[in-house]
Amino acid sequence: MRKMVLTSVTLVAVLSLGLGPRLQAQTPAPEPEFKPALVEKTMPDFTLPMYQGGELSLASLHGKNVVLIVPRFMAAPGSYCTIDDYQYLDIVDAEKMNQLQKKYNAEIVYLFPFGKDEVSKRLTSLPEQMDKIKSAKYPPDLSKLDDKGKARMERWRKVFPKDFSLKPGEVPTPFPILLDADRKIAKGLGVFASEWSGSKVEQGIPSVFIIDAQGRLMFKYIGQSPADRPSPEYLGNILEMINKSK
Repeated sequence: MRKMVLTSVTLVAVLSLGLGPRLQAQTPAPEPEFKPALVEKTMPDFTLPMYQGGELSLASLHGKNVVLIVPRFMAAPGSYCTIDDYQYLDIVDAEKMNQLQKKYNAEIVYLFPFGKDEVSKRLTSLPEQMDKIKSAKYPPDLSKLDDKGKARMERWRKVFPKDFSLKPGEVPTPFPILLDADRKIAKGLGVFASEWSGSKVEQGIPSVFIIDAQGRLMFKYIGQSPADRPSPEYLGNILEMINKSK
């Protein structure tokens, strides 16, 4: 009996010193908070699932300039941002016509602070959104427009100078689309809000981050209003300056 007691005491001592097998699994360490880099500093790496399938990490694009675009996505409850849709197709068109990525050794990447189902609904609405813009720019009967209607028409023509058309079901996705469903990256970058520009809805703040081939954040542009966004031509000029500064 005494031997058994001594053995038990010894076992308790061994376990208390951490020399025996652990009886409880350790709590996994929390993921580090994503913190954006300052301009001219290294951009923290991150990995997100892609809408097209698979995953993409920022580090995997080392050696190329990365143009990271965060759209607004929602303009109001149940309403997508029309300016987003137009800008997306404007960049798609610029890539098709001018081969921006090849010209500037760049990878254009979109980051949507929403899940795949929501992004899919948004992308499939593109043809309808373009029809909406055309209807506002080219009313069927100008004679029926009052001064307010004419002003609205001119405003839409100014904001949306180009015409884009898509067939029903046509969804161009030439760029990787990252799904930031938990908003970890968007919030870390300070470009996600529940209220912005007078609209109370979960939305991204339209912004652009350009990371150079060495992984340094060289340019960031955070919109101050829904229409405050750099054009493809402007981004091309920034990329050219970044390449020349090497």
